[in-house]
Amino acid sequence: MKLWQKEGVSTAEQIERFTVGRDREMDLYLAPFDVLGNLAHAQMLETIGLLTDQELSLLTAELKTIYRAIEAGKFAIEDGIEDVHSQVELLLTRTLGNVGKKIHSGRSRNDQVLVDLKLFTRDRLWRVTQATHRVFNRLISLSEQHKNDLLPGYTHLQIAMPSSFGLWFGAYAEALADDTLTLQTAYRLANRNPLGSGAGYGSSFPLDRSLTTELLGFEGMHVNVVYAQMSRGKTEQTALTALAAVASTISRMAMDICLYNSQNFGFLTLPDALTTGSSIMPHKKNPDVAELLRAKTNRLKALPMEVTLVMSNLPSGYHRDMQLLKEILMPAFDELLDCLEITDFMLEHIQVKTNLLDDSKYDLLFSVERVNELVLQGVPFREAYQTVGKEIAEHTYAPPRTLHHTHEGSIGNLGTGLIIAQMETALAGFGADRAQAAIEQLLH
Repeated sequence: MKLWQKEGVSTAEQIERFTVGRDREMDLYLAPFDVLGNLAHAQMLETIGLLTDQELSLLTAELKTIYRAIEAGKFAIEDGIEDVHSQVELLLTRTLGNVGKKIHSGRSRNDQVLVDLKLFTRDRLWRVTQATHRVFNRLISLSEQHKNDLLPGYTHLQIAMPSSFGLWFGAYAEALADDTLTLQTAYRLANRNPLGSGAGYGSSFPLDRSLTTELLGFEGMHVNVVYAQMSRGKTEQTALTALAAVASTISRMAMDICLYNSQNFGFLTLPDALTTGSSIMPHKKNPDVAELLRAKTNRLKALPMEVTLVMSNLPSGYHRDMQLLKEILMPAFDELLDCLEITDFMLEHIQVKTNLLDDSKYDLLFSVERVNELVLQGVPFREAYQTVGKEIAEHTYAPPRTLHHTHEGSIGNLGTGLIIAQMETALAGFGADRAQAAIEQLLH
């Protein structure tokens, strides 16, 4: 069964295999959202007279039955059925006969795919945001816990100035707060209703697009029906750009952990349960979890470019090229959610080494403190700089190990509250509560 198939016309098996590809597999991600779109569409069709009250009741009840089957893992796209939209309509028609066939009125498979993708992307972006927030909270907690544990700061991989684990953990927390703003942008772009745009040119039925926008909890609609179709690709690319931002932060932190866990640095330790061994070297405790995090998140960073290349030079309107975007987008959410979960687990068990800067090999970290000490005594900065340089060259330099950092975001004043406020502001901009309430009402 195909929504577009005409009687007496068939497609060659080889062509069907090539054109369908992995679409049926990817469509299983969309199944619950296809039902939600159908529920909203059916309610709207009743208000404009294309369904009776009784027909709406029958369709609504059966759609909710299908939704429960999907939630229970009992939904499948049958052999010979092209996609999730065809499968849902087939189930409705089997049970309700001609009433099931009415669900497609005023709609194209194009806007069905679009609304499913919008709802899916909106849902998964919020899940990623929640997982990111959990890692953020872990980092904030660790930052406060280790605010007095000093750490060498580096530039050019040369020791530079004193830092702290409080600053290090807090830096990645603030990075995730910024990444959450990127997630918010992607969420709000996905949170637009394309339903009613049809194949990209609207319908002669008096569709109430404002009603379906409200029923599905969208922030607004894609007003222009041509642009609704043009949002395909743009939505996926923006979502993947947001995922890549989070992935980049996790990748960089994973690299730090690999470095800091090595014996030559020895700043932190992963417990034995989080490491693996060597088949030949009995002393090895490898940070495989951090290394795989680095690789998986680095791979995610490439996905926005894949979408860019698929969409290159396409004119307006729908093109089958866009089908491949599902294969890029959907598994990416699973991958990043898995990475965020293991990152939180790793951070929960990470062990920080204390008193690192007591070692004389870090004496030069305090050279700026010595310069500032002279400046506070009235010596011009440039002269103080030259004096300390001479002390170092002549081996008369004595590091002042007492630190007096008081400004916001420094060792002595982490600014944790300000970073938390940044995250709270970013989270407040999603409007996810409204979307969730609308979906719950639709399924009620």
